[in-house]
Amino acid sequence: MNPRHNLPTPRLGPHPQHPRHRTRNQPPHTPLRPTWTCRACGHPWPCAEARLLLKAEYDTRQPSLSIYLAGLCYEAMHDLYHLNPHDGPNPRELFERFVAWGPFRRSAGTAPG
Repeated sequence: MNPRHNLPTPRLGPHPQHPRHRTRNQPPHTPLRPTWTCRACGHPWPCAEARLLLKAEYDTRQPSLSIYLAGLCYEAMHDLYHLNPHDGPNPRELFERFVAWGPFRRSAGTAPG
């Protein structure tokens, strides 16, 4: 029996189609849902390569990158909690993984203002 048949069907949230950059016949560094691993390297998405490619692709549209990452973070929370509701990643871990590295990040010691 194929274990992938037991995975929940991902919701119809933002489609994880970025970064669009491809090399040779390698798959793009986009997430494989519902596990949120990278299609190209198998690391948790966004992998280091995806982060670099996303920053380059959204260089002049940083607010769009933040919105894209926040939407995918929301979808990842849903998928990953359904995969493992008792021991899934906590919201802070997912925020750090998906959003905190992107544009408009603020260090923990910086007060808003």
